[in-house]
Amino acid sequence: MKMAEDVKEVMSEFGKAFESFKEANDEKLARLEKGLGEDALLNDKLAKIESKLDSLEDINASITQTKAQQEGVAEKVEKLETVMSRPNSGYDAKSVDDTCVAFETYCRKGLQSLTDMEKKALTVSNDSTGGYLAPPEYVRELLKTVTEVSPIRSIARLRTTGQRSIQVPKRTAQFAAQWVAESGTRSETTGWNVGLEEIPAHESYALVDISEQDLEDSVFDLEAEMQSEFAEQFAKAEGTAFVSGNAVGKPEGFMTNGDVGEVVSGHASTILADGLISLVHGIKSEYAKNGTFVFNRTTLASVRKLKDTAGQYVFQAGMMLTGGVTNTVLGYPYVEATDMPSEGSNTYPVAFGDFRRAYMIVDRVSMAVLRDPFTQATTGNVRYIARRRVGGQVVQAEAIVKQKCST
Repeated sequence: MKMAEDVKEVMSEFGKAFESFKEANDEKLARLEKGLGEDALLNDKLAKIESKLDSLEDINASITQTKAQQEGVAEKVEKLETVMSRPNSGYDAKSVDDTCVAFETYCRKGLQSLTDMEKKALTVSNDSTGGYLAPPEYVRELLKTVTEVSPIRSIARLRTTGQRSIQVPKRTAQFAAQWVAESGTRSETTGWNVGLEEIPAHESYALVDISEQDLEDSVFDLEAEMQSEFAEQFAKAEGTAFVSGNAVGKPEGFMTNGDVGEVVSGHASTILADGLISLVHGIKSEYAKNGTFVFNRTTLASVRKLKDTAGQYVFQAGMMLTGGVTNTVLGYPYVEATDMPSEGSNTYPVAFGDFRRAYMIVDRVSMAVLRDPFTQATTGNVRYIARRRVGGQVVQAEAIVKQKCST
């Protein structure tokens, strides 16, 4: 119940922000039509609203992809539990006692009660004159940049196999029904054919050497950290392949498949609202019913500003009041795929279609990590080798279509 209320609140906030965006953008367009030029304050307002929309976009993406788990709450910052080992200060017991007495005197009587020498002895800028008594706090939290991972797995068809590849029967041609008179001659209707679509499982790997001393002395669980890093990097690599892979030792990307159709945007270097409408109608209605847009975050920013010929924005914020939850473009959901190209001359920034019918992902071996303490033993290292086998390719090209920036 709490989660549903949070989602409703976030989407309501997104809806209000988008309404503000539309008002500001309309005002900007009106100024340009009247020849009044750009307004710095208005542009700044638009930039702030877009920034807020972007910050809320991750919530929408999570809902669209129907994630099985909520993102974990960030781990609390832990205070220092044990003091890190430090080099010898060079003080004997008496000098340490004198320093402690001086410190106690300072706490009791204040700085004015100390001599100049005592003041100097308590400066934290020098370890040997008091710095050891004021250690910095060591935070057991590894700072990591965000790794963007493609969401294609969330919209494609998934299958697990125990073999090196799978073969999927596929209808390749059909016969046509014929009209005949009441007593006319009926001949065989030919043309129905089938074939096999084979999807091999390709292998990816990662190899990391860690010194034994680093494993022993680190305050982090480096083995667990490497497990997390392996999973993240494999997900990133396969996401790229699912979009633009060349099928040579890796999965085939739906953007590189030669049988996937294309529709021009109507402009040499950008996308237009009319172009997106043409894109939606570029596949059969049965596929369009379950269609999803795929584009990157930069393209999404452009889509938010597009209007159709009736002056309506093609982007609609999802709100509980409108009967939906997720944001939509022309009434269809979308996912952000960081591996999709941005707008530009002769690029393909948008894809649309029923990806569950069009693209199949085959998992052969989930991530397996081998801990090898022997191979690099003479160098004092432990070797970690991770591998994964996965395949993917277009199995129904007519179910998706891509848009080309071209007139």
